[in-house]
Amino acid sequence: MDSLNLKDPQYYLNRELSVLQFNNRVLELAKDESTPLLERLRFLCISCTNLDEFFEVRVAGLKQKASHGISQTGIDKKSPSEIIKLVDEDAHALVDQQYRILNDTLIPALREQGIRFIPRNDWNTNIDKWLKEYFSEKLLPVISPLGLDPAHPFPRILNKSLNFIVSLQGKDAFGRSSRMAVVQAPRPLPRLIQLPEELDGAGPEDYVFLSSVIHAYVDSLFPGMKVTGCYQFRVTRNSELFVDEEEVDDLKRALEGELASRRYGEAVRIEVANDCPEDMSAYLVRQFSLTPSDVYQVNGPVNLNRLSAVCDMAARPELKYSSFTPGLPKGLSHKADIFSQIRKGDILLHHPYESFSPVIDFVVQAASDPDVLAIKQTLYRSGSESTIVDSLVHAARTGKEVVVIVELRARFDEADNIALATRLQEAGAHVVYGVVGYKTHAKMNLVVRREGNTLSRYVHLGTGNYHARNVRFYTDYGLLTCDEKIGKDVHEVFMQLTSLGKVTKLNKLLQSPFTLNDAVIKMIKREMDNAAEGKPANIIVKMNALVDEDIISALYEASCAGVQIDLIIRGMCCLKPGIPGVSENIRVRSIVGQFLEHHRVYYFQNDSKPAVFCASADWMERNLHQRVEVCFPIENDKIRKRLIKDLNLFLKDNTNSWQLQADGSYLRITPENEENSCSAQASLMEKYAEHC
Repeated sequence: MDSLNLKDPQYYLNRELSVLQFNNRVLELAKDESTPLLERLRFLCISCTNLDEFFEVRVAGLKQKASHGISQTGIDKKSPSEIIKLVDEDAHALVDQQYRILNDTLIPALREQGIRFIPRNDWNTNIDKWLKEYFSEKLLPVISPLGLDPAHPFPRILNKSLNFIVSLQGKDAFGRSSRMAVVQAPRPLPRLIQLPEELDGAGPEDYVFLSSVIHAYVDSLFPGMKVTGCYQFRVTRNSELFVDEEEVDDLKRALEGELASRRYGEAVRIEVANDCPEDMSAYLVRQFSLTPSDVYQVNGPVNLNRLSAVCDMAARPELKYSSFTPGLPKGLSHKADIFSQIRKGDILLHHPYESFSPVIDFVVQAASDPDVLAIKQTLYRSGSESTIVDSLVHAARTGKEVVVIVELRARFDEADNIALATRLQEAGAHVVYGVVGYKTHAKMNLVVRREGNTLSRYVHLGTGNYHARNVRFYTDYGLLTCDEKIGKDVHEVFMQLTSLGKVTKLNKLLQSPFTLNDAVIKMIKREMDNAAEGKPANIIVKMNALVDEDIISALYEASCAGVQIDLIIRGMCCLKPGIPGVSENIRVRSIVGQFLEHHRVYYFQNDSKPAVFCASADWMERNLHQRVEVCFPIENDKIRKRLIKDLNLFLKDNTNSWQLQADGSYLRITPENEENSCSAQASLMEKYAEHC
């Protein structure tokens, strides 16, 4: 091992290609016949949404680095140009597969179930008449076709909007003979139009794409001209916001100014109809300063994400996942005094299997309790409508000390966070935006309550956001505690975020960017020492992403020392498992199922005294060094055993699990021979349903 360079680039997978691999796993569920049909359609849409964000952020960043002449990036040391080429290959293959699944599998399967997307060739006279009226009454008044000539330059195209490039012949009323025009579909228009059931020839769940309707009647937008071609296209743009935090006086105002520019960032990809002539496609490529490799030809609507509306519109519960009611821990009814329950002992909540309502009740009761003097809260993503925010507003208006750390730079939630920050400020809450240069990603709520002659601290710490909608689909843990030392630690972290001063030593919490990274590496090395002494040594980690080079090299070193390591990584993973002499004792799996796996849990065997932590942080450089994160120990023996049991259940999953190979590919795990199938998510739903 002494001669090995464990930071050699050959031992690391590329993070961008790893993201695309995750999208492939999501897409696999769209093909999986054991998945309910409408959920298969939803997984297809999720893979498209993920790919949009991938281009808006990751590919956009690579293109910028390449244009600035940066020679290498990431821990695999590939150049941006090299990565872009590899991404092009994988992303084109992924998009081709998306449309094959849609056209060859899902549309026929949905048609068999009476859910139909009616193509123009199948419109009968009645459907044609109804859609023509719909076009005239609902679409024509809000569509503005734009001819292209010296007086009408190519228009600004919104990020991810639906557009059409139209070829024309003839002259208009002014004698102009423009050869091309652009038609932009206004964003408020529905991308799917449901036909009325009473229409002759239409079924109860028949739909028509907006793109088909515009295409069918586009000639009415150009009276007296001959339309010789009409082809849909969509542009994906760089959506990162650029604010020099050291140079601005008001971060909120600066971000507000940048939000509008996101819609018109630099183009990074264009999707066009697969029948678009080469010359018109080339014309579009020039307009957006792209290259031919940036063109994605698609056989269907250019924005598959909008098909997810069918999953909600179609009243077909038999084609969806069975409804699930989260359980509620004993004693935590809505009428229960949440503070008295916490005083009885720590409470661990496992979402979405257990209800998020105790967390909401925690804030609601604190806001109304006359003995509560102060509430301090971090908000990363909370949604535009939030009972928690409503309660904080109420608490501030009634005179309580309310401090809220709002992370304005939560990607794609900036506008919502600016709005809620303004609302909280107007109610009298103290609102701050964290620390310049460090995103506040920690999930914390601190309640200070007068109890007799003393002040008690009650805390909620979580692995996920305070977002009541997302918590129904994301798997996360949350801890409610009145542990005195944890309460003091959380108070100290809030003091760091709102005030100025040196870092103070915390009692129990580990924190980024100060102590978490070193503590994790120290615990990995402790397992190595135990292995060297012949003691059992084991590490199990569950998180969303593993990218940090120092952590990965420490795991390689531990593997070489004989430590058994199981990593449950949902998305990005740059570690290569199974390399002889390097990572042969490391196994990596990804679980993709009905819920989005979002827990962050660290388990170290620590001889006979297991150390278990939950955290807001993945093991990525940004989480460990460029964000404010909190990692909290699970010290209650019963709760600790429960978490370990959950981790082992995820390791037994042979239904929704994929095993990472050393070459970066993933193989789906399936039951062997007579082995019983095991779905961790299904098992947990069944377990917690008993608590309802």
